[in-house]
Amino acid sequence: MKQKKKGNRTAHWGLVLSLLLGTSFLQAQNNFTISGKVTDQSNGETLFGTSIFLQGTDIGAITNEYGFYSISAPPGSYTLIFSYMGFNEVRKQVVLDQNMTLDMELVEFSTQLDEVEVTAEEPERAVLRKPEMSVSKLNIKTVKQMPVVLGEVDIIKSLQILPGVTSNGEGSSGFHVRGGAVDQNLVLLDEAIIYNTSHLLGFFSVFNADAVKDLKLYKGGIPARFGGRVSSVLDVRQKDGNSKNFEMTGGIGTISSRLALEGPMFNERGSFLIAGRGSYAHLFLKLAGEDNSANFYDLNLKTNYNLNKNNRLYLSGYFGRDLFDIGGSFSSSYGNASGNLRWNHIFNDRLFSNLSLIYSNYDYELNINDFEFDWVSSIKNYNIKYDLKYYFNDAFKLDFGVSTIKYEFDPGQIKPTGPNSAINELQLDKKRALESAAYINAEHKLTDNLTAQYGIRFSHFNRMGGQPLNDYLDDRPLVYNSTLRIYERQDPIGETVYSKSESIETFSNFEPRVSLAYQLNEFSSVKAGYSRAAQYIHLLSNTTAVTPIDVWTPSGKYIKPQLSDQYALGYFRNFKDKTYSMEVETFYKTVDNRIDYIDGSDLIGNNTIEREILSGESRAYGLEVLLRKNEGAFTGWVAYTLAKSEQRTPGGKAGGPGINDGDWYSTPYDRTHDISITGAYQLNEKWSFGANAIYQTGRPVTYPNGQYQYEGISIASYSQRNADRLPAYHRLDVSATYRPNRRPEKRWKGEWVFGIYNVFNRKNAASISFGQNLETGANEATRTAIFGIVPSVTYNFKF
Repeated sequence: MKQKKKGNRTAHWGLVLSLLLGTSFLQAQNNFTISGKVTDQSNGETLFGTSIFLQGTDIGAITNEYGFYSISAPPGSYTLIFSYMGFNEVRKQVVLDQNMTLDMELVEFSTQLDEVEVTAEEPERAVLRKPEMSVSKLNIKTVKQMPVVLGEVDIIKSLQILPGVTSNGEGSSGFHVRGGAVDQNLVLLDEAIIYNTSHLLGFFSVFNADAVKDLKLYKGGIPARFGGRVSSVLDVRQKDGNSKNFEMTGGIGTISSRLALEGPMFNERGSFLIAGRGSYAHLFLKLAGEDNSANFYDLNLKTNYNLNKNNRLYLSGYFGRDLFDIGGSFSSSYGNASGNLRWNHIFNDRLFSNLSLIYSNYDYELNINDFEFDWVSSIKNYNIKYDLKYYFNDAFKLDFGVSTIKYEFDPGQIKPTGPNSAINELQLDKKRALESAAYINAEHKLTDNLTAQYGIRFSHFNRMGGQPLNDYLDDRPLVYNSTLRIYERQDPIGETVYSKSESIETFSNFEPRVSLAYQLNEFSSVKAGYSRAAQYIHLLSNTTAVTPIDVWTPSGKYIKPQLSDQYALGYFRNFKDKTYSMEVETFYKTVDNRIDYIDGSDLIGNNTIEREILSGESRAYGLEVLLRKNEGAFTGWVAYTLAKSEQRTPGGKAGGPGINDGDWYSTPYDRTHDISITGAYQLNEKWSFGANAIYQTGRPVTYPNGQYQYEGISIASYSQRNADRLPAYHRLDVSATYRPNRRPEKRWKGEWVFGIYNVFNRKNAASISFGQNLETGANEATRTAIFGIVPSVTYNFKF
């Protein structure tokens, strides 16, 4: 009976889909299509998110990531309007009596360097009607205007002042979205996965703003083409390179500098981009007589070649490295490397495709010279994906595709480096996995006011063999000792060796996604959405920040995939002819199979991580408000988030009460209140100013609540997990930009950026540790702060 019901249900949905597609196909038969690409006239860069509308109608489209658009409409004469933020609007008269190709070049409002603009990325109609919510898209020019620590433009820190996004702490490039953990964010650079987004342990991010074209953060309502993470997707796209003129941009900062070169290739049938960045903090440390050293470098590469009007190839890459040395006794290096070969193909004026071959690698190395050993670890993945989009007509567009990712996990190899080393060589078990997916997603205008986006993703994860796996009595790696009231690690009773042709475990999940947008009037709309997502890999870290020694591990026999369900409801409104805008969203998210660590867990160099963890669930809910001023000499926004993020971890098969007696407790990234105010003011052609003011509720921590004496030593006992908080975090940053040369005929354009991070020298607590004073015997708390006031000067140039 169950099988019969399932078959009837499948047939029912198949009939609905057939009717929808059939109706759309019949409508398409009576229409003609205009398609093409939209580019920047000055450099040939494709413009993602350009709005194209037929004046006087509700017919329109948005260009995709490669600048392609397709519009279908009945025969007739129309005025075609092209609109993109920061560019002059273009109106083109067309007579639609046959299918036609129309490429368009848009002209920027001004050629000045980094014009200050904080506006919506799409015109009013597109934003209100598009069934896309919980999405943040920042203009790269706005990002460059924000004051940041040490004068370095930082994409991650810019996202952290948007509602629903919080930081790991002072100076950190990790981020949390709607109460989610760092490993629950899928970070993509030209479709390649980036596993660690930080340089210098979080002081900088890996994204060089000079090489970035656009970025989009999906906090919820994640499109079906994305998968593998349960919290968010950050999609960062590199510039293609100037296909018309050679161009050089760069900057000289307080502790780092950067240079980007781009220009045409292959007789202007292609272009290239080379962008490099490096720090020289280690030089200042040596001049100051310090034995310590810290520096980083990265390199962005991209080229493309236009085979013909329907085919284009792209090749892009990223290479970054961090190097540390602590007095010669300890050194570390870590970094990301990625590459992507893409083929864009236009089958016809309605069907667009993209085939990508992607490689990502994140590795790190620790050298402990005092103990004479090295530790090397990595995670690699090879990804092939094929995405297609079919534009049936103005009312119906369909995305579909497939992808496969092969993972290779090397959790660590420990090697002695000297004859006196007491460390034995050890290779932790390498792990392999294969994650495959297929998806289909539709954008459907149901009525003049109601638009829907709905789809489903099917994902399959195969934890592949090629390694031994420990066996435990009753399959319990942990057992609760009720006498001692602690969890005890169980000794293996044997092991099962899996060959490479075997599967250790397989998982499959359907992930439906749906969102609706209803336009109330020409100024406002309401939106609602639901999404389900599965995550098959996990970050093993019991710290709150991204560190170079974090280890990733796949789901398997003892660690199940994380599964999330998120619901969101929002209200969007424009005021005074789009001068002001307001976005209000509320959300509720649950995650099953979220792991946490037992007290005293040991994660480093551990080959039996299943003996350190328990599995539970988490939930997050809240309200987000974003008020923008989009036009005028003064622009900016106020972002406020009221939210709760908590977790519950019962004992499960291990028995016992679990963590925190099985009750809900705050996650380390819970922030009750998070408010940021960002402003930019254009005084005149030479001077502009920016400021950020930030306030956050303190991060949850666990403090001692008592002590006892053992052999003359005071030993602390602790309160329940994350029952306390650090002091509230707040700071004010300001910047001033001076552009001395405003003559448009001169190719060399420069600017000076003066910044002060943390104007009031607030010593925000990164952590508070407790211990016993060895001289007085008294217990004491030590507060650690990373930054006080930090001034900076940067010179940016463009040629």
